[in-house]
Amino acid sequence: MKYSFDWMKVGRGVGRQRIMGVLLLLLTVVSCAIENDIPYPIVEANIESMTVEGQRGADENSSADAIINKTSRTVTLYVNDGVDLSNLKITSLKITSGAELLADSTACKNYDKFPTTGFASLDSIPLSSDTRMDFTNPVTFTLRTYQDYVWRVTVNQIIQRDIDVDRMTDYVIDTNTRTVIIYVDPEVDRTNLDVKKMNLGGEYGTVSPDPTAIKDYSSPVKFNVRRSWEEYSYEWTVYVYPDSGETNSGSTDAFAMTTRATVNGKVQSGKTPVVEYCKQDETSWNTVPAANVSVSGNTFTATLTGLSASTAYKYRVSVDGTAGSEQTFTTAAATPLENGSMEDWSQDGKQWNPWASGNDAFWGTGNSGSANYIGNLTSPTDESVKGKAALLETKNAIIKLGAGNIFTGDFALDGLNGLLHFGRSFSSFPTSLRLHYKYTSATIDMIGDNVGDLASLKGQPDMFQIYIALSDKSEPYEIRNNPKNRQLFDPNDTNIIAYGEYTSSESVTSYKELEIPLEYRATNRTPKYIIIVASSSKYGDYYIGGVGSKLWLDEMELVYE
Repeated sequence: MKYSFDWMKVGRGVGRQRIMGVLLLLLTVVSCAIENDIPYPIVEANIESMTVEGQRGADENSSADAIINKTSRTVTLYVNDGVDLSNLKITSLKITSGAELLADSTACKNYDKFPTTGFASLDSIPLSSDTRMDFTNPVTFTLRTYQDYVWRVTVNQIIQRDIDVDRMTDYVIDTNTRTVIIYVDPEVDRTNLDVKKMNLGGEYGTVSPDPTAIKDYSSPVKFNVRRSWEEYSYEWTVYVYPDSGETNSGSTDAFAMTTRATVNGKVQSGKTPVVEYCKQDETSWNTVPAANVSVSGNTFTATLTGLSASTAYKYRVSVDGTAGSEQTFTTAAATPLENGSMEDWSQDGKQWNPWASGNDAFWGTGNSGSANYIGNLTSPTDESVKGKAALLETKNAIIKLGAGNIFTGDFALDGLNGLLHFGRSFSSFPTSLRLHYKYTSATIDMIGDNVGDLASLKGQPDMFQIYIALSDKSEPYEIRNNPKNRQLFDPNDTNIIAYGEYTSSESVTSYKELEIPLEYRATNRTPKYIIIVASSSKYGDYYIGGVGSKLWLDEMELVYE
């Protein structure tokens, strides 16, 4: 719609008020035609960490840290049996800086006193705050920036009920009917039974009367059981039966790694099993040292070491001189590290890539974001132990720092920042990462934005870092170093099976051999990915480092011992 006015005619025919009225009408019509098309910035809000009272791992091989999935926006926690799920206190809840925290009002014990921002500890919020919530069902939290992000938090309670009775062969607990059936050696006198432990109320609960003080279990025995937070107790019934089909050695299972295996099984309480093994085509048996066999109640774990990769073994378990049936397992392959020698390189324009032309990429670098502007951050060099080596160099990228890096995974640009994926498919069990390196440390002279206390590193010697991790996560780890939504690798993530790292600021002028051992946190989980990361500046993800720091890497290999 167009508007035209003869301002001379308007001036002659109407007074000032008429003119002002026309102007206001015009402005109103025009303003209604203007759209507010200025987009709001996208600031994703995440739960970074969370802790609650009584927090623990899902099992003895798992980390107690919350399991956070930023893709599905879910948090999963496990707690012990000493806390009340319906009245659980959150002790810390870190979220994206600047985001508003909106808790589920139906789950809060006192919604008006629940914090509206993230908090690192209870000491960081007012004393009048109340962070108790009912987690008997999953709870939602809304994190608000320019958009709303809804997160779902699930808390699972582990009720640790342990039973240990002399010469027990097995037991069954039915929580629905509150009954326990215990099987013992047929020769055991059930009128004089030695009960060592029977915590039916969990680790922190109570049982009355004391099961260890009762001897006669020839008929059903009733107990009053109460968990630690419950006001009233519940009646449980315990039955003890002779195990007519009991054998000296129960069923077992084995988890084989590359050079070691773990055998788990059941045994009569009070008995010590003897575990023997040998290669499947051999007849001379090896005995697992007693120090490598642990017994708890009626279960045992034996660790077999010094095995050969990709080899079939047989094993048997004996109790009181009587051997059980032979069973088998096959160890995993000793998978070598692809291009660990750093011999294979190719060039795409100005960009150097650590893989041969036409091959799939195993190693990634940040060169795609730097090669055309400040040169490669990682490049091949003849200054090596043998053949070629990788040279990682920290450079001034004009508006920020660029640290030399190499890692198993992929790199892409997210604006002026990096979007990385750590991890390559892998299913073996190395014991360490061995390599040769040398290093030149420069003084840290560049500091990125929003780095908190790390700003104090300016003026100190730069340091390099190399780490290796094995993960059973279903996908590679997404890494973002944009200060607004920074997401870095967490070595304490619950999916990390094994981890090792080395950090140093010492300048080394000639190649030095380094071996980084892998510490296994679980010996019953198979990796899906291997993650190896090296950087000439440890805090390069924060754009912190010393321009001129250089790290040379050569002859990297996985060790299987």
